[in-house]
Amino acid sequence: MTDTILVDRRDDIAVVTINRPEKRNAMRQGDWIAMADTLDGLGADDSLRCIVLRGAGETAFCAGADISGFEEERSTREKVRAYEAATGRAFSAAHTCRHPVIAMIHGFCLGGGFELALGCDLRISAMSGRFGIPAKNVGLFLSYSLLELLIDAGGKAIAKEVLLEGRILPALEAQSKNLITRVVDDDGLEEEVMAAARRIADGAPLTARWHREAIRRIAQPGPYSAAELEAQYDYADSDDYRAGYQAFLEGKKPSFSGR
Repeated sequence: MTDTILVDRRDDIAVVTINRPEKRNAMRQGDWIAMADTLDGLGADDSLRCIVLRGAGETAFCAGADISGFEEERSTREKVRAYEAATGRAFSAAHTCRHPVIAMIHGFCLGGGFELALGCDLRISAMSGRFGIPAKNVGLFLSYSLLELLIDAGGKAIAKEVLLEGRILPALEAQSKNLITRVVDDDGLEEEVMAAARRIADGAPLTARWHREAIRRIAQPGPYSAAELEAQYDYADSDDYRAGYQAFLEGKKPSFSGR
């Protein structure tokens, strides 16, 4: 945890806050590294069940990269390579985290901020949410891994609209294009997100992990291996499976151990 990436533990849910409200939570290279380190650390914590990402202040989830730092951090090919290694780590840390990750979005969610949100499992936005990747205004090229996330969410046609026009989409339009999961009133955003996190946290963590991994695998080309097909039945050997159906039979709430 750093001054710009804060962690608030709420039992088995962790809330990670991007804390640069004076910059609309736009991030420097070190902030991306700190985000990746934070998510990697939380992902390794077996006492957690869900992670929520949010932005500090009233105006933004994350406005992307802090362009005021580009001369120092992104002015040469070598610097760009190092910078994008940092951002790539952050996006991958969200996308491949062992625990489900929810983006709690209000205000601006642009550029790298939108890409970070696309790496999350759920994107729940307030009506104030504004989404876009205005790379055309700076002359940037998105990496293939980020293009995959954008296309996976909205499809090729929407990806072209977002990147070629550079429009900033209001929340309801972004939802209609499958770029975000759902939209709620601003004053109900935190309640809705934390309720979603609680529903996730109350479920069997292995089931969440297996389904997230399977959904990612389905998006990849190629037939399933014999080992992958056999792994569909691994749940039958888990303590959580037995705890789940026994609790159902007894009319009790299950208590899952993640084993």
